[in-house]
Amino acid sequence: MKISKFWLATAILQFGCVWALVLAPPHQVRAQTVGKSDGPNLPPSVPDAGWPSYGHDAGGTRYSPAAQINRDNVAQLKVAWTYRTGALDGIDDDLKRNAAFEATPILVDGRLYLSTPFDHVIALEPETGKKVWEYDPRLNTHGFSETTSRGVSAWKDSSGKAGQPCRLRIFIGTLDARLIAVDGETGKACADFGTGGQVDLTKDVNLRDAGQYQVTSAPAIAGDLVITGSSIGDNRAVELERGIVRAFDVRSGKQRWSWDPIPWASKSSPRTGAGNAWSTLSVDAEHDLVFIPTGSASPDYFGGLRRGDNKWANSVVALHASTGEFVWGFQVVHHDLWDYDVASQPTLFSWRDGTPAVAITTKMGRVFVLNRLTAAPLSPVEERPVPKSDIPGEDASPTQPASTISMVPEKLSPEDAWGRTPEEKQACADKIRAARSEGIFTPPSVKGSIVFPGSVGGVNWGSAAYDPQRHLLVMDTNRLAIFVRLIPREKYDGDIQASTSNDRSHGEWGRQAGTPYAMFRTPLIGPSETLTLCSPPPWGTVAAVDLFTGKKAWDVPLGSFVPGMNTGTVTLGGPILTAGGVVFTAATMDNAIRGFDADSGKEIWKYELPAGGQATPMTYTVNGKQYLVIAAGGHGKLGTKQGDYVLAFTLP
Repeated sequence: MKISKFWLATAILQFGCVWALVLAPPHQVRAQTVGKSDGPNLPPSVPDAGWPSYGHDAGGTRYSPAAQINRDNVAQLKVAWTYRTGALDGIDDDLKRNAAFEATPILVDGRLYLSTPFDHVIALEPETGKKVWEYDPRLNTHGFSETTSRGVSAWKDSSGKAGQPCRLRIFIGTLDARLIAVDGETGKACADFGTGGQVDLTKDVNLRDAGQYQVTSAPAIAGDLVITGSSIGDNRAVELERGIVRAFDVRSGKQRWSWDPIPWASKSSPRTGAGNAWSTLSVDAEHDLVFIPTGSASPDYFGGLRRGDNKWANSVVALHASTGEFVWGFQVVHHDLWDYDVASQPTLFSWRDGTPAVAITTKMGRVFVLNRLTAAPLSPVEERPVPKSDIPGEDASPTQPASTISMVPEKLSPEDAWGRTPEEKQACADKIRAARSEGIFTPPSVKGSIVFPGSVGGVNWGSAAYDPQRHLLVMDTNRLAIFVRLIPREKYDGDIQASTSNDRSHGEWGRQAGTPYAMFRTPLIGPSETLTLCSPPPWGTVAAVDLFTGKKAWDVPLGSFVPGMNTGTVTLGGPILTAGGVVFTAATMDNAIRGFDADSGKEIWKYELPAGGQATPMTYTVNGKQYLVIAAGGHGKLGTKQGDYVLAFTLP
């Protein structure tokens, strides 16, 4: 299940905004610098460096060799240009409230390409931000579960001639489940791809609800194939759309292969769905591998009708990219009951002896490091006992995989409860004491259970960045506790009706049709008058781990609900790394983009964006000048300030 729900915005945003309004100074500067800023310190012109894929490269390292912007001069960054997409102009209020600008642009052949929340594809000049063209897919905007697009992908015909139509193809998967190829030069649909430039991804899919089967992440490119999964609203029912991954010929749009993550489900009754790959895939061209991160089988919080481990849901699976043939799978959660999708793009890197490796970051905050060719663990993994379910018919897994690398706390006791006053702290402690809270993987219950880390993460779709020089994996983490309660079917309608007049019941209801239980979940908050978060701060951090040693290098609060206090905020977005020794990330609810020293984690630059920066930045060098770019359009469901800005920064 996707995590950016209204319940999260209602509880967290009210909490954050109340404090900000009370404590914010009367005037806030737009840019803040920390550390050295004693005058010009500009390196000479450097070779151009691009950003050709959503995660910089096909393996998702989010690392740029660009080094003109570095730790010594980052404080001098200035806005080079601003572009406004106009994406929200004339949009229905309901659609606007659902929209999130989560895109990371790519730079290919001297142009920036990005997507808006409504799947418009835009080409910009990288030095000026001037629009070259815009493609409108003319969406059917009915009933979307999510309204976002994280980006586009590019494929170039190396045998094509200059000026040949669609020699450079820009691919986007849409909210209404189409895969579209656009000419990178003109912005026109590539007529030879599929039917008039598009492939209908709903073909042969048993759609249960319009708008609940989508594509929100950039497709993967492997040779002459474009590969995509799907985003499925997976807590509606047992019987849902299937999370099949498909590969298409980049020229013709003809389907070349498909892979079903949960083939066992076709034999079950009722037939389980989802297990879908809604996040970003990674590709290892040298070894002909594509790495698929998968979500939970449906529904999220009751698994009595999908017995067993549910492979290959909640996994990373390696397939031969050319054929779709299964190579190996590694499941990070058995029989998921907590909405612990693998939301992050797998990170491909080289182990200390040169072994091809993959790092998997998870919503649990656990990091698994595997041999990329065999799935053999390169850092220790063991099966550990976890709490048992007390729900009749629920056969929860007795153990779960545990890594020696864990980036967030994994338990919440009454003694850990947080509050601004003794009364608030006591109220939170009482809530924890009244629920099941037995550490990570506490199963959902009728009395209510504390899920910590919650379904927001740990690490979410922002994924991680890897520095090959320092062998550091850097990630934004969340530390938000979620209260989950299962509701017997016969009581469900009554509980829904009662909640409409109860201001304390800010949360999300999941029908889980076809099971004996519906579900209610909400961030764990204190008294309704204050809406304080009950888990202790920081609620969000940016953290680094040395993958070769497995030791955490640093971990610092990211953002703040309270000016001047390092509380951290819930984050949606991710970091990038540069050869200049700087980590850049936005993602926070305080609408800022920041730079951190890659060695120490010290914040060395900050800029207040005109809207929420719920996106991952990127960087490139053109004509010897390095730029840093971030999409700042906010997140409607999370409740950050919305807009339509793309900002580029550079040195004076």
